[in-house]
Amino acid sequence: MELQLHLVFLVLLAAVLHASWNAVVKSSGDRFLSFTAIRGTGTMIACLLAAFVPLPAAESWPYLVAGWAIHNCYYVVLLQAYRFGDLSHVYPLARGIAPVMVVVLAAVFVGEVPTTGASIGIMLVSVGIISLMFSGSGGQGESLKPVILAVATGLFIAGYTVVDGIGIRLGETLFGYIVWLNVGEGVPFMIAALVMKPAEVGPFLKQHWPRTTGTGLLVVMAYGLVLYALSQGAMAHISALRETSVLFAVLIGVVFLGEPLGWRRIAAAAVITAGVVLLQVS
Repeated sequence: MELQLHLVFLVLLAAVLHASWNAVVKSSGDRFLSFTAIRGTGTMIACLLAAFVPLPAAESWPYLVAGWAIHNCYYVVLLQAYRFGDLSHVYPLARGIAPVMVVVLAAVFVGEVPTTGASIGIMLVSVGIISLMFSGSGGQGESLKPVILAVATGLFIAGYTVVDGIGIRLGETLFGYIVWLNVGEGVPFMIAALVMKPAEVGPFLKQHWPRTTGTGLLVVMAYGLVLYALSQGAMAHISALRETSVLFAVLIGVVFLGEPLGWRRIAAAAVITAGVVLLQVS
């Protein structure tokens, strides 16, 4: 069940892009407006492209609509998790549990059951990612709220991975599904921003539009690559590879933000790498 080599490279590239735009959101002063501008960029690009791509097949539209809903629930819960917990703890937990949940959901709904070796590889990737929660230097606090929100975020990640995986396979048009998914994703946040912070939207965009526009392009490219891979490869494999974005986020922090590496992060990287290798050869 190993992925073709070109799919491996594309998903790893998507992981790098995902880590990059998360680093931008992490450094933003107003995460809500920043994220809204980023997702709004994706929606505007998709609206421009919608006239040039075929509509997805009728069979895929229930999954497309469900994808819109699940993605936006994921965004809301993720931002709430970042509100109550440190990104360095919330992000690894959320991304780490997702591949395990994708294994279960993909087995139940599409009959994709990984081999024993691949299952061990997925577990190693998840354990390595979650262990990055404990590699930082700050306390996590005693509240369970960030943990609960992070787990819920991971469930939504698994949910949209499987829903989009099914939808894009039924859609009969790769680019049509990608474009129409992006059309609907940013709308709720754009409406919410205009209702909740009408006086702040214009000045924020005027000041930050180059950064948010560039980051919005990264978001579209990152998940577009994942959707392409989901149309051809096993969902659990792709999910595990994609969540190595956490490892790339750590590397970005070390190289560009001056964050310490430490032996725990090195050990986690080794475990994740071992899992990826085992996943691919099993």
